[in-house]
Amino acid sequence: MLMQKTCWVFQSGIVPYEEAWEWQKALAERVAQGTCPPVLLLLEHPHTYTIGRRGSKEHILWDNEELARRHIAVHWVDRGGDVTYHGPGQLVGYPIFPLRQLGLASQGADRNGMKLDVITFVEQLEQILIHTLRQFGILASSRAGLRGVWVPATKAAETPQAQDWKKIASIGIKLTAQGVTQHGFALNINPQMDYWKGLIPCGIFGCQMISMAEILQPLPKREIIIQALLDKFKRTFRLTMLEIPQLPFDTSLESQYTIR
Repeated sequence: MLMQKTCWVFQSGIVPYEEAWEWQKALAERVAQGTCPPVLLLLEHPHTYTIGRRGSKEHILWDNEELARRHIAVHWVDRGGDVTYHGPGQLVGYPIFPLRQLGLASQGADRNGMKLDVITFVEQLEQILIHTLRQFGILASSRAGLRGVWVPATKAAETPQAQDWKKIASIGIKLTAQGVTQHGFALNINPQMDYWKGLIPCGIFGCQMISMAEILQPLPKREIIIQALLDKFKRTFRLTMLEIPQLPFDTSLESQYTIR
């Protein structure tokens, strides 16, 4: 029997986007059926541009020849948001979470008589990333009317002008018909930032991107950043984070996994 309030954490290296997308779909089905607990995938992708439901191909600035030269894959995806970049050096997180079981539901009009609060979930992801970054001295914050996590471009940046802020993490979510989240966030730790020049990030004209490596010298080790992030997930959702060695999941092995 599955432990209550448990989240499985699977860390991988670089995974092709299509493969990770299939993982999410398969895991969302298992979570919805109750055969595994919430799952958090932590990984990286090869150079990839993804276009969300509100996106436009016009927001990719490089032509097909340049995309091919740089080995950039392009995918239309079913998450919210516009166009974004994934690549080595990012920390990409896909929380496969059942919102109802996490208490993110209220009386509403879905087929089960409940309304699932996706907006609050996205805001919680933003706060997890914000507090993780602040633990390392980065004064990150959210911005009214915009998704993701931002840092001031200058110490005096207190206005909503795009040039006064730089984006350090992007967020885009899909909610399945069974009420399970897919997709998630991408935190720029130390990716090749010139790949952002080939698109209009999140469809926001004038949006500038930044990485932790551009702010912190020396840059903390990736595993230290991940541990800080997992601690924030644990505290926010009141979950026990269990790191698992492989996919697919076998619940009979749960006692062998490391509790974080």
